[in-house]
Amino acid sequence: MRDLVGKVVLVTGASSGIGAAVAQAFGRQGCRVAVHGHSQMDAAEAVADAIRAAGAEARTFGADLTDSAAAENLARSVDAAFGRLDILVNNAGGFVRRAPLAEAPDDLIEAVFNLNARSMLALGRAAIPLMRRQGAGAIVNMTSQAARTGASPGAGLYAATKAYVSTYTRALAKELVQDRIRVNAVAPGVIATPIHDAHTAPELLARLATAIPMGRLGTAEECAGAVLFLASEDMASYVTGQIIEVNGGSVMP
Repeated sequence: MRDLVGKVVLVTGASSGIGAAVAQAFGRQGCRVAVHGHSQMDAAEAVADAIRAAGAEARTFGADLTDSAAAENLARSVDAAFGRLDILVNNAGGFVRRAPLAEAPDDLIEAVFNLNARSMLALGRAAIPLMRRQGAGAIVNMTSQAARTGASPGAGLYAATKAYVSTYTRALAKELVQDRIRVNAVAPGVIATPIHDAHTAPELLARLATAIPMGRLGTAEECAGAVLFLASEDMASYVTGQIIEVNGGSVMP
């Protein structure tokens, strides 16, 4: 994807899992990559080191995206370091912890919403003006298959916030289309990442895998191609407000 060479890309939640795979995939395309992390900055630096070892430019940035001011400052810091921001991948997110919806306390509701949804709004407030200044840009949000299915037991809050992200993607695409900023999303299915290591029992994960038509979990690397496609002007210049499902055939909308 020659149009991606030299583009500045910010990938949030890039210290592990899908975010790490996406950041390294952009590096292989010759992008200048801003690798965001928070609680695992050593891991984020390792991702940046891998990108640099492959011949691309990468820098790490730490920020707690549940803090709106920190999220906005992240975009400004990337702009100060690289001089521009061409592509934003809103990948940071998670379950926080599993809980039945009927029993979810206010602090958990707030934590899940802040991490998965409000963080995108706050980061966008600072990132979108940078893209407008340049006259173009691309935003790729990470939603989930759970936005359509309601997720596995105890992950209903996560699913609800991802449905919010899907709707936010479509609404923002309409708002920014005249600015030549394309907004799309990728919806992974059940992917073998640290989020499941921390929050999904092995027996549940095994049951989820058997229900997938391909008969296995997906990998983080298998999600990266869809993100690259949506970020590329050459490949996806007429694509906006869309959600690409990467789920091994589990959900076919």
